[in-house]
Order: sequence, then structure tokens, then C-alpha cells
Amino acid sequence: MEREKLKSRLGFILLSAGCAIGIGNVWRFPYVVGNNGGGIFVLFYLIFLAIMGVPVMCMEFAVGRASRKSAAQSFHVLEKPGQKWHLHGYVAIFGNYMLMFFYTTVAGWMLYYFCASLTGKFGGLDAAGVGEAFGSLLGTPGIMTVCTLFVVIMGFVVCALGLQNGVERITKIMMLALIVIMVVLAGNSILQPGAAEGLKFYLVPNLEQVRKAGLGTVIVQAMNQSFFTLSLGIGSMAIFGSYIGKEKGLLGESMTIAALDTFVAITAGLIIFPACFAHGVNPDSGPGLIFVTLPNVFNAMLAGHIWGALFFLFMTFAAFSTVLAVFQNIVAMSQELWKWNKVQATIRNIVIVGLCSIPCVLGFNIWAGFQPLGAGSTVLDLEDFIVSTLLLPGGSFIYLMFCMSKWGWGWENFYTEVNTGSGPRFPQWVRGYLKWVLPVLMAFLFFHGLYTTFVK
Repeated sequence: MEREKLKSRLGFILLSAGCAIGIGNVWRFPYVVGNNGGGIFVLFYLIFLAIMGVPVMCMEFAVGRASRKSAAQSFHVLEKPGQKWHLHGYVAIFGNYMLMFFYTTVAGWMLYYFCASLTGKFGGLDAAGVGEAFGSLLGTPGIMTVCTLFVVIMGFVVCALGLQNGVERITKIMMLALIVIMVVLAGNSILQPGAAEGLKFYLVPNLEQVRKAGLGTVIVQAMNQSFFTLSLGIGSMAIFGSYIGKEKGLLGESMTIAALDTFVAITAGLIIFPACFAHGVNPDSGPGLIFVTLPNVFNAMLAGHIWGALFFLFMTFAAFSTVLAVFQNIVAMSQELWKWNKVQATIRNIVIVGLCSIPCVLGFNIWAGFQPLGAGSTVLDLEDFIVSTLLLPGGSFIYLMFCMSKWGWGWENFYTEVNTGSGPRFPQWVRGYLKWVLPVLMAFLFFHGLYTTFVK
């Protein structure tokens, strides 16, 4: 059976960016920027994006394009006889499934809030009422299960329509709509009376804030954000490399995708901070920002339910673009590893992901007593820890070693593949940095994540 291919370069860029662009761009990035020196943090973030995120993205794309396989089989194709790099393929499969076991629940929240905002459900509620509405959702497993299963079923149905006719076409529409909606929302926030203070807090370099947070903390936060924003390490990007031709070099494509991801993250802050400061609401981080703080802000705006609905439509698109990208990877892995056909892969994965997403749903209500990472933690926190703290940096380290080591695929093979096609050339002189410095930075990230989870 001939392997599917993407129809266009735009489809490849938007699909890859859609995988990278997700909920973290909105509920974490702006808050971290504001509390870590504004423009100073953004500068560090861009530096680490260039020296950590983009090189590893190039490596994932190169492994995918050279092998024409998903992470489940790509190492089998490229490794030398007798080597064991292919074992990471099984880790990648686990990582993609684990990511979706909690991401589908959060995507379901976005969908629910879009419908609630559109119908004016939050209209007239005070701050406490909005907070209670989110608490009520978390305490109702039935509603959350329905929303989660809807996301799972719709995601795999789109994948079943095919790479070009389903995933690529739907993602193109969602991503282009997402960008338009974001620009409109940002324009509305910036024009609110009193929005200037929010812009100042967000983007103007603030040395006092850096001193308060600590320069080391600012640098580590920037390193974390620049690396994790691209969803590297579990083959989520490699799959799209396997669907493209060799007309374009991979450095330019990776830079474009990283730039698009950064545009969305920064624009999210232009939506959030001016609006919060204009209406006297203190911006939070995490779910509280999205589901409590912002509905209160929209309530204070003229035609707030429309702006709220637009925001949650944007968030639904951001979440669903990631779901589609990872589901496509899961379907491809299933077909390659277990030889399922498209129908079998679709139906069986609906059952697997649907059932395994339920613990995350129940972790906020029936299983709330299970607090795996300490008081107040949930099943979602555990699953997020496994993916974000263990599998992404650990998997990225494997891709780095595979591409740089003479005991893996090796520098020469990677260098030839990444520079095949037109566009910016991956420089030869960075070899020493990639071999000796980047592994240390990635090991630091891995152990720092463990330290902050279990010690600090």
C-alpha cells in the first residue's frame, strides 16, 4: 500500500504548527512572560527556541522524512543491524497515547465553554458564580465524559477520512480561522480603556520583575517554555516529516513552524493582559485563567458573550488541532506496528483512547481522593508529569543522540537529510554544540523537572 502524502507545503506547516500550538500557549505562556520580566523573558525564550527547540525539531523531521515511517518504525528503518534505538518507538507510542488520555478531557472543557459562552450561560454571574460554574463542571463526570468522548470520536473520524481529505483539510481551516480570531480578539483587548497598563506589564522589559523572580529562574522558565512548546520527543512531529517530499530543507520549515507557534503564544498575551488590566482582574495561570478569570473579563465587556464565545472557539481549535495531529500519529503507528487497516485503527483507537481518558475525568470528582503527586494533585497532573517531565525531554535526548552519535544514525546522515531541498542550510559549525552542549542542557531540564516536582 502506497504511503499517504500531504497535499501541500502549507498543509505540512499548519499541521505541524497545530500539533505544537495548544492550550499551554494560552494558559501558561502569557502568565510566565508577565511574571518573569516581560520583554526580557521573551528575549531569552527566543534564544532557547533557536538553540534548543528548532534543532531537535529538525532531527524529528529528518528521521521521519528519511524513514518514511512513524516513530513506531522509523528507528527500525534507520538504525544499524543489532542496535536497539527502535525501543524508543514503543516509548513514543506510549507517550502519544498518554498525552491524549488527558488532553481530550481538556479539549472537552474548551468545547463545553464555547457552547456555554455562545448561549450566554455566564451572563450576569459574579466572580464567585463563574468560579462555581467551573467547579460544577469538574464535579459532573457525566457532562465531562460526553464532551471527552465527543472529542475522541470526532478526532478519529476526521483521521478516518484520510490524511489529505480529513486531517490536512480540517486543520488548514481551523488554523487559519484560529489566527484570524486571535487577531480580532487581540485588537478588541488592546482597544479597551486602560489596556495600556496590561501591555506594559506584558511586553516592556522589567528589570525589577527579573530581580524579584531571580535571573536563574527567568532563564530556566524560558528554557522550559521554549522546549516544551513544540511537543518534541515522542514522534509527534516526525510523522509529518514522513509525509513530505524533499523539495525544501528542514531548517527553514522548522523555523517557520516555531515562529507560528511563538506568534500564537505572544498574541494570546495581547488578548489576556490588556483585557484583565482594563477590567481590574488579576491574571492567573493554568485552568483558573481560562475558565474563571477570562469569563469574568468577558462579562465586563460590551457584547461579552460574543467575545467569550470567540475566545473559546479559538481555544477549541487550538486544542483540537493538537488532538488531530496526535491522533493521526496514533493511527499511523497502529497501522505500521499492528498491521491494522484504517477502519480497524479508527474503531479500536476510539475504544482505547475513550476508555483510557475516563480516569482523567474521574480524577476531578469520584476519584478526587487519589492525589498521586501530593495534596491537591489529580490524575491529570500525574499524566501531564509523565509526558511533559519524563517523556518529552527524555525522548528528545534520544532523537539528539540518534542523530549525533556514530553508534546511531549519525551526523553525516542527519546533515544530508536536513539540508536536502531548497532554503536555509543547517550549519556544519553547530556540530560541536549539538554533540557536547545541547545534551547537557536537555539533561538539566530533565532533572530540574524531577527536582521541582519531588523536592522543591
